[in-house]
Order: sequence, then structure tokens, then C-alpha cells
Amino acid sequence: MTGFAERFIQQGIQQGEAKILIRQRTRRFGELPDATRLKIESADADTLLQWSERVLSAQTLDEVLH
Repeated sequence: MTGFAERFIQQGIQQGEAKILIRQRTRRFGELPDATRLKIESADADTLLQWSERVLSAQTLDEVLH
């Protein structure tokens, strides 16, 4: 696969991960502020993974992001 195709696929995966995390957080904490939504959408894959694990045990939205 070319470098372009790999980056394109990775970007799609990352967008899907962000979408799932936004849904999880919205379900748990209610509507997200636009700034939080943008922060999630621009996060890298490793950060999204960390946040998706934290959403399971966090008591507040801030606990997920920090």
C-alpha cells in the first residue's frame, strides 16, 4: 500500500474512534461543549484510546480528559 493510502485509512480509523468516544461521553455526561468535541476530533489515536478507557470509570467529564 502506498503511504497516501495508509494515511487515508489511518485517518478514517481515527475519525471513527473519535466518533465512538463522543457518543460514549455524550451518553454518560450529556451534551458535550463544542470545545470538548473539537478536542476529541483532533486527538491522536493513542490519546483517544486513553480517553476511551477512562470514560468507563470517570465520575466527571474532566476526569476523562486529564
